[in-house]
Amino acid sequence: MPTPPSRIPARALVAALLVAAFCAQAVAALRPHVPLLLAATVTSLAVEGALYRWHRGMLSMFAKSHADITVRHVLRDLLLVVALLRLGEQQRETLYTPLVAGLLAFYALHCAIQALSVLVRRTRTLPVVTRNIDASALRLSPAPPALLRRPADRLPAYGLPATAGLLTTAATDDPRCAALGIALSLGLALLGLYDLLLRLLPSRRPASEREALAWLDAWLAEYRPTVGLYFSGGAASAYQANMWLEPLAKVDGRPLIVLRERFMVQKIAPTDVPILCLPKVSTLMRLEDSSLQVLIHPSNSGKTSQVLRIPTLKHTFVNHGESDKLSSCNPYAKAYDEVWVAGPAARERYALAEVGVEDKDVVEIGRPQLDDVRQYEGPPTDAGTTVLYAPTWEGWDGNPGNTSVIEAGENLVRALLADPGVRLLYKPHPLTGSVDPRAGAADLRIRELIRAANRERAGERPRDTGELALRTRELDRLTTTALRAGADQVERMMVQSAPEPGRADAVAAATAAWEEAYWASLPPWEHQVVTDVRPTLYACFNRSDLLISDVSSVISDFLASGKPYAVANTSGFGEDVFRKAFPTVRAATVLTPDGAGVPDLLETVRHPEKDELAEARAELKRELLGPDEPVSQVRFNAAVQALCAKAEEHRARMAERLAAEIATEIPDQRRSPTPPQPAHPA
Repeated sequence: MPTPPSRIPARALVAALLVAAFCAQAVAALRPHVPLLLAATVTSLAVEGALYRWHRGMLSMFAKSHADITVRHVLRDLLLVVALLRLGEQQRETLYTPLVAGLLAFYALHCAIQALSVLVRRTRTLPVVTRNIDASALRLSPAPPALLRRPADRLPAYGLPATAGLLTTAATDDPRCAALGIALSLGLALLGLYDLLLRLLPSRRPASEREALAWLDAWLAEYRPTVGLYFSGGAASAYQANMWLEPLAKVDGRPLIVLRERFMVQKIAPTDVPILCLPKVSTLMRLEDSSLQVLIHPSNSGKTSQVLRIPTLKHTFVNHGESDKLSSCNPYAKAYDEVWVAGPAARERYALAEVGVEDKDVVEIGRPQLDDVRQYEGPPTDAGTTVLYAPTWEGWDGNPGNTSVIEAGENLVRALLADPGVRLLYKPHPLTGSVDPRAGAADLRIRELIRAANRERAGERPRDTGELALRTRELDRLTTTALRAGADQVERMMVQSAPEPGRADAVAAATAAWEEAYWASLPPWEHQVVTDVRPTLYACFNRSDLLISDVSSVISDFLASGKPYAVANTSGFGEDVFRKAFPTVRAATVLTPDGAGVPDLLETVRHPEKDELAEARAELKRELLGPDEPVSQVRFNAAVQALCAKAEEHRARMAERLAAEIATEIPDQRRSPTPPQPAHPA
């Protein structure tokens, strides 16, 4: 994302100060002028510290300008040496020769450490990354210290004694200070070099690529996975896979998660399902000979086509949510063996879109994530009306109807906050503002409106009993693994090994307890901005009496509750056209961008006898999500088993065909004609 304008002056100031410090140091070294030399050197060191503490993004800018940390550090020490030579008498040049030699030796060791660190990193880059799997056979070990892997951290730390010694010698004219500082820097560098050399010994290295691949084949043969979740994408898209973790964990069989990007291993939410990251296509193809039968795809990506090449697998597209947007019936879906949708409406959507998906390949499974969404229990109580405003993001196509945040968000929030009986829960989409800066700016203004409204409200706050902190610690203990800040992938694989039996049930119980403690810790009159991972969107559903959103999968999911909902119309269409264009709006109250309809909407929520859309919501729920019985998880599991059976049948047919081809190509030697005998000479 672009740098915020407010940070540009600060960065320019830091850069200018660093350049000025080096210029002043050069002038002080050439004149020479000890006080200026001391001030300039200390200033440059202080600015370096500020860079690493508050402006680390500028380090890459300096590196692109060929002024990385090594160049800056060498220049700083070189100017100190020049100053010493200018300050001392000519006959003392021989006295500083050993110091210069020691300084050069230190930089030579620095380069050697950097080369060895690259070699160590390569030996620790395995062709497969795991989580929730015992991979100890790969000789996993802790990562080298961060100082040995990052020159930007190592050189300032190891070189500081030498720089400080030279600076002290310039101030005191005592060469022993410089000698001591350089000796300390050399000692630190030698220790680092020794550490890396040890890690390159055959007994200390992780498994080689050949050994790792052999281990992967053996693990697949032992675990015998049957159904997997395949996911590839950017860091911000991990939520698309995370919403399918719980349904996957509950299916009959042996589930598996297959990833393609190494960083994504840590983005997947807490789960006990084994995770395999296979970055290379050649490694991915080893799944062909495994017991894996079905791969479930919650999203499309450029790397999806690579796994679709495996003929022994059946592939199904489940999407990460359903809405009336064109993205919900992408033509890419025809590449899969089946497309799993929630209900009849999605089936009809694919038929009308004419994107090549045949009706026989569409399977209705409901939305298993919604099985725990609470049903409508009646109008709000005297405690107030809780309204969830959950707008979607602006999307890639620039359509003004994608999100209501820009044109309607502030008006809707003002109208809600104006009602003293409303408690607002504002949960924006995680990608809000990632494409259109106007959406990000509107989001910030909405948050400020909510904070201002809370300052004007007064009421009794629940007494802090420590329950929430206790539940948070318990949930964190179950769902997080203590990892060092400098841990690399190999160390994470070692720490995030196979989970303890029963952890998944413990996490479910701890999550439910945390949610109760969280809501109990908040005043019932206080508005909330919900942006953290917890509480989830579905937890907010269960606390809300009304949803206001945009045309998105949030609407379809909220229908599972049977509660009233409203949709902001920022498309520019009239209400009749808007309802016809987007069937999910059929049972909604349509709000204009000015928010004028909010008071009447709240009146309907508080008085169900005025609600004329209740029957329409029930009918639309059946169309979008399917029947209530059997529950979605049962239908999801049945779809998995049916597709696994198809995969088995396909493999059996291929095996029979291969056997027939072999029998045809290799004739029975017992029936083959006798080869002609060579003629004997007369």
